[in-house]
Amino acid sequence: EGLAKGKDPNTDEGFVHLGANFPNSLQGWWVPTYMVKGDAKRGIKATAPGLKSVFDLPKYWKLFKDPEDPSKGRFYSCIPGWSCKIVNDKKFDAYGLKKSFNIMEPGSDAALAASMVSAYKKGKPWLGYYWAPTWILGKLDMTMLEEPDYDQKIWDSTKGCAYPAVKCDIIVYKKLPEWAPDVVEFLKKYETTLDINNKFLAYMQDNKASTEDAAKWFLKEYESLWTQWVSPDVAAKVKAAL
Repeated sequence: EGLAKGKDPNTDEGFVHLGANFPNSLQGWWVPTYMVKGDAKRGIKATAPGLKSVFDLPKYWKLFKDPEDPSKGRFYSCIPGWSCKIVNDKKFDAYGLKKSFNIMEPGSDAALAASMVSAYKKGKPWLGYYWAPTWILGKLDMTMLEEPDYDQKIWDSTKGCAYPAVKCDIIVYKKLPEWAPDVVEFLKKYETTLDINNKFLAYMQDNKASTEDAAKWFLKEYESLWTQWVSPDVAAKVKAAL
């Protein structure tokens, strides 16, 4: 809230907005891509080739059978206490899915992730909520189901539309341009993508890497990107240090 108002609650100086790191942090409902397209390398045939949107789900509910209630499919939602739990409940009403699916609320974010990973490793169906950037969407090939485009009026009334995409902004203390103008110029140029962030989070997860390790990996993997943000002299020094 303090950042939204442009002020830190502990100072009157405020912040300066330098731009977006990436513009499209996502939330949505996902299924493994192999369900829609198959996976020849794993010998998996497409079981739901026509599954593109949330409105297609009633046709395919049997693929997602709830082991505790086989008369309906299972949808993995958010954990109790998260605001998206309430949003997903309302979406179920808006999309008319309660006749076909039960909502499963995992006990933790780790349990939600584990349900997806477990199904994916076995090549089984899975349907649920997740968000990006996250390591899991950098590691697994998942497809986000289409919803009606985000509309503020619909969102405020029924939630029967896509989650709004959220920018990941770069915000600094108001006096930083005076104290470190070179750093501010660098940050103004700093821009990545959702896919890149998913990938380096997956790298950290797979390799139990620290943020410093991930930074070095990023510099090696995306040299053509970050060298656009700095002078040739600085780029040469960074390359030499790596």
